[in-house]
Amino acid sequence: MRPATAEVFGALAATWPAAETNRHGPWLLPKGNGGGQRVSAASLHAEPSTADLSADGLDQVEAALRRLGQPPLFMIRSGDDRADQALAARSYRRHDPVVIYAGPVGLLAVPAPEALQAIALWPPLEIVRTIWAEGGIGPARLAVMDRAEGAKTAILGRAGNRTGGVCFVAVHHAVAMAHALEVRPPLRRQGVAVKIIRKAAIWAQAQGAQWLSVAVTEANLPARHLYASLGMAIVEHYHYRQK
Repeated sequence: MRPATAEVFGALAATWPAAETNRHGPWLLPKGNGGGQRVSAASLHAEPSTADLSADGLDQVEAALRRLGQPPLFMIRSGDDRADQALAARSYRRHDPVVIYAGPVGLLAVPAPEALQAIALWPPLEIVRTIWAEGGIGPARLAVMDRAEGAKTAILGRAGNRTGGVCFVAVHHAVAMAHALEVRPPLRRQGVAVKIIRKAAIWAQAQGAQWLSVAVTEANLPARHLYASLGMAIVEHYHYRQK
C-alpha cells in the first residue's frame, strides 16, 4: 500500500504553497516570493502526453516566468518524459533530483518519544525560528508555512535537556508532509530527527492522516538512510530543469 501519485503531489503543493499560482496553457506558473525552487518552478497540470511543448509555447512560458521576476525553472515529475526531453533540447540541465518518501503514520508513531523530548506546537516559538534561521530557513520560507491552510504544526525535538531540531508538518487530505527538518550540527546522530519524525506521525494520526511523507534530494544520503530505517519507502520522484 502507498498513497496515490495525485495524493502525494497534491499534498506537496498544498502544504508548501506558492504565494500565487497562474495557469498558462498546460503549465502551472507559481510565484515563489523567495520561498525556494519548489514554489517557483513551472509544472504541468494537463495530461503530459497531450501538452503543447513547441518552441513557441515554451518561449511563452519562459517569458511569463520572467514577468513574475523568476528565472525559467521547471519541475519534472514522473510521467513528464516529453517535457523533460523538450527542455533538455533547449539546453536546460537536470538539477536537484528529489525522491519522496512515505510511510503509514501508525508504523512511524511507535515507539513514541518520551514526554518533552518532542513537542508539537503552533505558532512556532522563537527558539524554533532560531533553529530554522541557523539552517538557512528565513522569512521567505516561514511565509510559505504561514500560507499553508488547514492543520499544521512545528515539531520541536530535544536531545536530553538541549533543544536539538525542528520541522514543519501540514496535512492535506490523507497525507501529512514534513518540511524544513533541521537538526543543530552538535546534536546530530543523537536521535533527535527520529523523535521529530515519530512525533510528527503521532500528530498527523491525530489529524486523521494515513501517511507521513517527506521530500529529500537524492544526494542527501544521511536523511535518506534515516527515512528508510524508519520504514518509509520511496513513492515518487521529481527533478528540476534549469538553464
